[in-house]
Amino acid sequence: MKKITLLLFLFFSLISLAQEETVHSIYFESDVSELKPLQSEAVVEFLKLIDTTRLESISIFGYCDDVGKVDYNYKLSQKRANGVKDMLIKKGVKLKIIVTIEGKGKVLIDEDLEENVPEARSKNRRVDVVLNFKPLVIEELNIPGIYKTIRKDAVEGDRVYLENVLFEKGSSNLTASSKKELDKMVLLLKRNPKICIEIQGHVCCTPTFQKEAIDKHTKKRELSVNRAKRVYRYFQEKGISVTRMTYKGYGNTQPLGKDVQFDRRVELVITKIK
Repeated sequence: MKKITLLLFLFFSLISLAQEETVHSIYFESDVSELKPLQSEAVVEFLKLIDTTRLESISIFGYCDDVGKVDYNYKLSQKRANGVKDMLIKKGVKLKIIVTIEGKGKVLIDEDLEENVPEARSKNRRVDVVLNFKPLVIEELNIPGIYKTIRKDAVEGDRVYLENVLFEKGSSNLTASSKKELDKMVLLLKRNPKICIEIQGHVCCTPTFQKEAIDKHTKKRELSVNRAKRVYRYFQEKGISVTRMTYKGYGNTQPLGKDVQFDRRVELVITKIK
């Protein structure tokens, strides 16, 4: 039991939202706002894993479980957020990039629906450190054959990295900004009607023994497939003939060998020019 409790205190999760946001969660004991040394060390190790050159801003949100009075929990959640802010500054993070420090108070749960109420409450006693990153720039890849658009002198085998086609964590649903980016690609495909493509979905950060990630909507390991299919369906709805397109999910089997953020991607591969 002690081991499980310690893991809860030290546990942190990397939650990627649309390639632009990562969340590190720090968990607390009941009624506690002070960080323990091991928790601070875990945050330091977490910060070592990120690309600080792309870090744009940090938001800090504190939470409490649903036990206790509302006012008390708001104050406690704010203390937790402030404590994490102070620790980050001591570790060298500049105050000017910390744009939000907010206590959110208690997180309500439905005890009738929760299978493990104590565990649910333990996960709600936390602070989320939300890291917002500058958009990835395709030129940083510097990989022959990969481009950010369809070239005028395109050849079979060209790969187009859709750098602004973003998805929520674990989701195959397209965001509004993604659709705007895909609309630009639709125009290019209509201007180049002889080009046929394979739409490829990729994921990152899954264990090596799991080649695919779980789609939170279907609860199945098919996330890269579903993301590729979603782009395929969008192109179809916009008038691109299905005779020009195929789609396939590659899971985590084709890393680019760069920052793992680049591996959470959708590519168009030119398979044929009629």
